[in-house]
Amino acid sequence: MEGTDALSRVVVVGAGFGGLSVAARLAARGHRVEVFEQGPEVGGKLGWFSRDGFSFDTGPSLLTLPAVQRDLFLKTGAPIEEVLDVVPLDPVAHYRFGDGTELDLPGGGLPAVAAALDDALGAGTGAQWTAFQRRAARIWDVAREPFLESALEGPRTLVRLARSTSDVRTVAPWASLRGLGRTYLQDPRLRTLLDRYATYSGSDPAKAPAALATVPFVEQAFGAWYVRGGLHRLAQAVADRAVENGARIRTGTPVARVLEAGGRASGLRLQDGTEVAADVVVSAVDAARLYRDLLPRPRLQPKRRLRSSSGFVLLLALDGRTPGLRHHTVLFPPDYDAEFADLAAGRPVADPTVYVSAPDDPALRPDEHSEAWFVLVNAPVHDPAGGTDWRDAGLVERYAATVLETMARRGLDVRDRVRWSEVRTPADLEHLTGSDGGAIYGTASNGARSAFLRPANRSPVPGLFLVGGSSHPGGGLPLVGLSARIVTDLVGGAD
Repeated sequence: MEGTDALSRVVVVGAGFGGLSVAARLAARGHRVEVFEQGPEVGGKLGWFSRDGFSFDTGPSLLTLPAVQRDLFLKTGAPIEEVLDVVPLDPVAHYRFGDGTELDLPGGGLPAVAAALDDALGAGTGAQWTAFQRRAARIWDVAREPFLESALEGPRTLVRLARSTSDVRTVAPWASLRGLGRTYLQDPRLRTLLDRYATYSGSDPAKAPAALATVPFVEQAFGAWYVRGGLHRLAQAVADRAVENGARIRTGTPVARVLEAGGRASGLRLQDGTEVAADVVVSAVDAARLYRDLLPRPRLQPKRRLRSSSGFVLLLALDGRTPGLRHHTVLFPPDYDAEFADLAAGRPVADPTVYVSAPDDPALRPDEHSEAWFVLVNAPVHDPAGGTDWRDAGLVERYAATVLETMARRGLDVRDRVRWSEVRTPADLEHLTGSDGGAIYGTASNGARSAFLRPANRSPVPGLFLVGGSSHPGGGLPLVGLSARIVTDLVGGAD
């Protein structure tokens, strides 16, 4: 049972990265684990699409904080390097700012980043960014163990951060990421670069807490990494590791209800009516969906939280090669604030930032004369009742053309090279992954409460736990991996 060394029957709802990670960890501890996934494949948002020899990761395109994944594989059987080819990215990304300035952001550590900034943006910009990163490093040191690596315990989690007055001043829970940045960064392009990191959690930099300064710090201090063959291989490798440790994974098996008996979670009812008994239930689906749809006690549903942004995606199968193309390219608009205003209003962004992921990986293209591009722009969630209805075919067609035109204006015109394209909208993401409205990260980290007090890993129902990007400590592969580690420790069992 939870919190002891006794071994349990554990059922996991959802085979996204969080569900697979917790299944592998719990199975390695000796628990009897069974995973139920509604879709035909594992991976969740670590999706994959192939056609005519072109292949695309449809979710994350890089790994940060690789120590989290290394720990997962070591604790479940063998080092990650024995099953995956994980390679550092250098440069991590190519940025084109609204004024036409271009920057290759290196992957060689913080001193290399400072030197690149001085070269691209002018002398002194590296020193500004370094001063900011020193503050971010202090925030990381203060918040990492008591918050990111520990279970959420409501307001007591924030109290853990208040071990000293200096710690509180360091984290500055009253400040926004943008506000903190402007204390250190005078160059407007540095401010734009920092604002971009708020979108890693689907948030608004003017509202996201200063603690998100740790996002660029982690990426630049510990590096960014790619899995050759695509990041979907990471999900498959974790699924394989879970099975090797005795877990069973059942795809195409939707869950209808979390069962309760004697005041605690007691198993699942599947959509076909089958009931599966369990000592422990781990939900790896969107927290909003769990509390709204899967629990028999709606009163447990937490207060409605602001959903993170979603994404509008083009998968482009291109003829020809692009000289000098980087793994990641980010094309900023002249007015970045207008993008966040459109998102807050629930409307498609008129002049969006365009993100292109185009790994130079032979596994993703049919030949050496082709390229597979994943193109993403931030988008409001699917909300036909009060916002944008992404099932409107006319809107989707017009907006896809807008994205291509925007790319062309900013120097990446591929319209005459498109062999075929595939569009993924927030409505598609909601359908494929069960995320509320297609919110990529579940809850937006806008404000200290949203960032630090996400849905807890231990639910109000004894024996029911939450893992994944919509619960503590947050979205993105490293935090989801930490979520799985936290839940594993809460459930307990032999190592």
